[in-house]
Amino acid sequence: MKIPFLPQRRTFLKRLTQYSLLGLFALSAPLASINLQATQAQTKPGFSSKVINLAYQTSGDIVKVKRVVEPRLQALGVKVNWVGPFPAGPQLIEAMNAGRVDIGTVGETPPIFSQAAGITEVIYIAGRVPSRGLGQGIIVRANSPIKKLADIKGKKVAFQRGSNAHYLLAKALKEVGLKISDVKVVGLTPSEARDAFVQDKVEVWVGGDPFLALVEKTIPIRNLRNASGINTLGGFYLGRRDFVTKNPELVRIFLEEADKIGEWADKNPKEVAKAFAPELKIDQSILETVARRRTYRLRRLTSAIIAEQQRVADFYFEEKVIPRKIRVKDATLPPQLADAITPKRLK
Repeated sequence: MKIPFLPQRRTFLKRLTQYSLLGLFALSAPLASINLQATQAQTKPGFSSKVINLAYQTSGDIVKVKRVVEPRLQALGVKVNWVGPFPAGPQLIEAMNAGRVDIGTVGETPPIFSQAAGITEVIYIAGRVPSRGLGQGIIVRANSPIKKLADIKGKKVAFQRGSNAHYLLAKALKEVGLKISDVKVVGLTPSEARDAFVQDKVEVWVGGDPFLALVEKTIPIRNLRNASGINTLGGFYLGRRDFVTKNPELVRIFLEEADKIGEWADKNPKEVAKAFAPELKIDQSILETVARRRTYRLRRLTSAIIAEQQRVADFYFEEKVIPRKIRVKDATLPPQLADAITPKRLK
């Protein structure tokens, strides 16, 4: 299997996430206090926007594929615009911060990196039910001399900086007494990292589905450590602060339909694979494996979930991956607005 190797694009947000490992970026002055007046104001249920910009990633989005939000929003005179595909969460957040995206879903790490970089426009609006972590891993070839996780010390490791792969690697290395600084990081998008691994340009790849499932069917590999017990949050739905504040009804409708289709997807992996196959152009049997390893339902943000996300952020700070301690709660909504956007089925 020969896949063209593409050089990594140097985007603004990638450069922000590189500072933690390469020492090339430092915050030069204390960040200004966050102005929360807009979100703290009494907001009447409703909406003002005539367009909602929804993000999706190259790994696929069941809400987009099944087109479940379009009927309800179009009935309100609101146009649904899908923006993407984004290679990973950091690029999606970059677009959200630039005002191009209103709602999108990412893993636990991207919003932490964005908050550490001083981005205040991106907020948490819902959680995702965590999977068992089987669709992600730290991968080497089956014939590699690397037999255990500790053996990757000094090796080239390819992954998307600022993604949940970053957290998986950092936590897994800590389990064996190592740090990220003990490996040679090759920062690439998920597809580029997969390509580099397949072409033997790096010894180790930290990646996930659908790329992982595809590689499993292509070449013999060994998964040194999956995400079980590490990536336990399942990720989040994020929103652009200004949009969420002015359009709580649209956000609630989106989350409601996303959870409904998520409930269906959890129960119908074969149908999910069939739906994704034309868009992802991956064999349906491989996509069924992906669907069985994923979870699709949403969950309401609780103080316990925010506290767990805070522990992830604190870990990054303690490991000197981000330059300052952040408060995750600053990127959440005030109770009244949070309640207005949360569907009853999640309460």
